[in-house]
Amino acid sequence: MGQNIKADKSIGDNIRKWRNAKGMTQEELSAQLQIHGCDISRGTLAKIEAGIRHISLDELHAIKTILEITYDDFFMR
Repeated sequence: MGQNIKADKSIGDNIRKWRNAKGMTQEELSAQLQIHGCDISRGTLAKIEAGIRHISLDELHAIKTILEITYDDFFMR
């Protein structure tokens, strides 16, 4: 079982910020995540962005790859 990062509003805010900077909707990012093997629906992505749901390391890595950001970008305040 993979490691999870506790739900955190700032991580979710940063994902939203970088997703918007790439001009992607939640639906588009969700589709790309599914292509990368992460079964994340748009609704689940919304919960991650709202800081309600945890995020796994695999999901974090896939988002990093798709959005072309660094791990540090997730944790900026």
